[in-house]
Formats: sequence, C-alpha cells, structure tokens
Amino acid sequence: MATREFNFDGIVGPTHSYAGLSYGNVASQKHAGQVANPRRAALQGLAKMRFVRDLGVGQAVLPPHERPRLSTLRRLGFQGSDEAVLAAAASSEGAGQALRLCSSASAMWTANAATAIPSSDAVDGRLHLVPANLAAMFHRAIEADVTARVLRAIFADGRRFAVHDPLPGGEQFADEGAANHARLHAGGAAAHLFAWGRSAYGEAPSPARYPARQTLEASRAVARLGQVGAPLFAQQHPRGIDAGAFHTDVLAVGNANVLLLHELAFLDVDALLADLRRRLPIEIHLATERELPAEVAVAAYPFNSQLLTLPDGSMCIVAPVESREEPRARAFLERVAASGGPVKAVHWLDVRDSMQNGGGPACLRQRIVLDDEERAAVEARVFFDNDLDIELTAWVTRHYRDRLEARDLADPLLHRESLAALDELTRILRLGPVYDFQA
Repeated sequence: MATREFNFDGIVGPTHSYAGLSYGNVASQKHAGQVANPRRAALQGLAKMRFVRDLGVGQAVLPPHERPRLSTLRRLGFQGSDEAVLAAAASSEGAGQALRLCSSASAMWTANAATAIPSSDAVDGRLHLVPANLAAMFHRAIEADVTARVLRAIFADGRRFAVHDPLPGGEQFADEGAANHARLHAGGAAAHLFAWGRSAYGEAPSPARYPARQTLEASRAVARLGQVGAPLFAQQHPRGIDAGAFHTDVLAVGNANVLLLHELAFLDVDALLADLRRRLPIEIHLATERELPAEVAVAAYPFNSQLLTLPDGSMCIVAPVESREEPRARAFLERVAASGGPVKAVHWLDVRDSMQNGGGPACLRQRIVLDDEERAAVEARVFFDNDLDIELTAWVTRHYRDRLEARDLADPLLHRESLAALDELTRILRLGPVYDFQA
C-alpha cells in the first residue's frame, strides 16, 4: 500500500511573544522582551506550509493551544473571574512570570509535540504517537494534555492509530518529542535514532553551561510504547548542548537514507555512524567544527532545515534565510546539494518570527507517515489544500494582532480575542472540543 509523509505544522498562536522562557535556547534568550507581531508570525508559518505543499510534499496543520491558560493559573492559586486571574498573575512575584509562562505560544514548534512511529515500523501494525511531556520546561510541560487531546481528535480510529498518554512527569522521564528522534530508512529497512542528553540512573558526561533536557530513560520508554524493533540510542554531545543545541534537530537532520549532522551533534559520532552504516546504505554529510563552528550553526540553523523527498524521488532542503546570510552555513548546505546525491536543491524561507524565538523550519513540523487507508481514516480537516490555506489566512488576518508586548498578556480583551479565534478554528478544522474553555 502506498505511503506518504505529512508535515504537520503548528499554527502560530495569537499570543506569540518573546518572553525568553527557554534557558539553553540562545535565540529565545537573546530576543527576550522584543515586541512581537503574532499576525506576521502566523502568516509566515502558513507561507512555509504553502511552499512545502507546492513542492508536492504532504502538508497538514495542528492548532495552537489556549493561551493564557487560565486553568493552569488557577491551579497555581490565582482566583476569581478571568479578569481577576489575569491581573493577579501579571502582578505576581517575578514580575508576572507566571502569566508569561502560561501565555507562551510555544506549541507552534510541533517537532516537540510527539514522537511518531509509522505503522510499517511498529510490531502491531498501527501508527503510534507518543505526546511529549516536555517536563524540562514549565511553559512547555503544560502543553502535553492538550496535545494528546488534539492528536486523539485527529487520529481517532483506534484500529489504526494508538495515541498514548505522555510519559509520567519528573526529571527521570523528561521527553522532548521528535526534536530528539530521527527515522532513517532505505527500501523496507528503517532505523529509529533516539537522542538523549542525560541519564537519570547512570553516569554520563554532562554539559557545563546549559541543561540536558531529554533522558535516556524517556527515549527507551518512547521506543517501547512505539513498538520499535532494535532502536538506536545516542547521547547528545555536551559541547553541542552548551553551544545552544538544546535539541538534536538543532545540529542534525535526517530523511530516508540521508543524514546531515554536525560533529558535535552526538558524543560518539564515529561509533553511531558506523552502526547506521551497518543497518542501512546511508549517505552522510558531516560538518566539522572547523568548517562550521557549532555556535554559528546554532545561530543560523542550517541543520534545523526540512530535508524533504519530492515526488520524483529527489530531495531538497528548506532552510531559513539566516542560513543563506551566514557564509559558512550556506557553504555547507550548498556542498550537500552539489554532492551528486539525492539532495538537489536548497530553498531559503523567511520564518524570522519563529527563528528569533529559537525555532527554525524543522521545529515547526511533526513528521507523520500515513498509508492510503490511514489518510482516509482521518476525518478532521487538517490536510493543507488551497481552500484551507485561503480560510486559515483569512482567519489569521481577522483575529490576530500585529503588535504584542509583554504587558498585553494581561489584557482581558486579548484573552477573549484568542478564545473566539480558537473556537472558530476548531470548527474550521472539524476537531470538536479540544480546549479547556470548550469543555
């Protein structure tokens, strides 16, 4: 049966802002306090979806989350009407940090939403989706339950799909989703690479500057839930994490039998590549620290590009314009495209509003492989076609603000605007009630 990979991109949320919440994410911290333009950010995201769709690649969408999330603020002890909760959280300790945490639009980076294991690779023949608990960061951890609801609304047929609960929380089983997972394959053989930054129960080298988020124990649990045979587990290089590669997809990207990576993506990179070569006929493009310093790669995000298979079987790279503007990053990507292998072209896209918060093209999408019957079993209107493109563009233009400062997060009108937008969006996407306020 024919299969097709779909890129499920997150729609940027109405409260897109620059709060600097993600320690270890260099861009997030660098741009903290910057005035945001949610409308422009969302339209940039839709433009990327449109571009990928027009390449002939499968494209779909995932909705943003309810923000500010008042149910979380109430669990933190803020009481009264919605307006009273917002006002109290805005004036709370840490200069209103609780409100900023509960207002983050970070669910737009759907590479962290879940880990997807295609039905062809799972023992029971079902597509498995494991929503990430994102336990390392509070503003992301509050996404997990709604992500599970959304995925269950889309992949509702239990005969074909298994949407698991997120892993139980806590630092021992901290899971960051597909940003630390890569599926490589050639013909019928597939290799699932699970990256991890620290071991909860064993000794492993640790970064000195920034925290390692994903645990080995979480990666093993996700592989078990996804019923993956013979998974690979590789430790992120501590020096790469300290350079700002908080997730593996900041320094590595793979597709089919092609892998692009930096030598500081993994701790024992030579052993990993030797193992991959034993499993698959794989083409590897390795950037050295001399050719492309890790700090430069983190700033320009050449590895956080989308590596896509086109209808004719060739591949292309969809990279952020920052990689074109950085000579060493551009030279590496152009070297890959000129190598004579499957990758034939590099396309440069403007997703600056996402990049300034630390998320490039690869962060904005979750890769899910569906066969024809699985595709037909999805009743939600999430597959990106011309009509949905037009409707979502009009929806964003109608509902989103073009300027947002930190103080605006306490505005009750912004909250009401956001709820109205999301309520309409669930009707557009035919998802049913997935948000707290729709319960």
